[in-house]
Amino acid sequence: MISKFLSKVKSILFKSAVTSETPLKKEKKAAKSAKTKTKTKTKTKAKALNSKKNIETLTTLPGVGAKSAKALYEAGFKTTKAVIAADEKDLLAVSGVGINLVKKLKKLK
Repeated sequence: MISKFLSKVKSILFKSAVTSETPLKKEKKAAKSAKTKTKTKTKTKAKALNSKKNIETLTTLPGVGAKSAKALYEAGFKTTKAVIAADEKDLLAVSGVGINLVKKLKKLK
């Protein structure tokens, strides 16, 4: 009885790193993780390019420079239409946007 107990403890403590995965499964997992890494990299690059384009588009508004365009974009105003249609209070809540800029933008309506 003690020998059975000791053999179980031995098997638990000194268990080798045996996995149920075959080499083929390991290869598939490695290939899958490589694909997801490249997909996330391309998605990240695409998002970065889109955000740059949107920020550049926002700079076409009168009185909006690079800093205020970035602040507007990060505040959720992704397009020029969204900025023009926004309430004055929402625009003033964005850091870097002052009353004079809001007045210029409201003239565009």
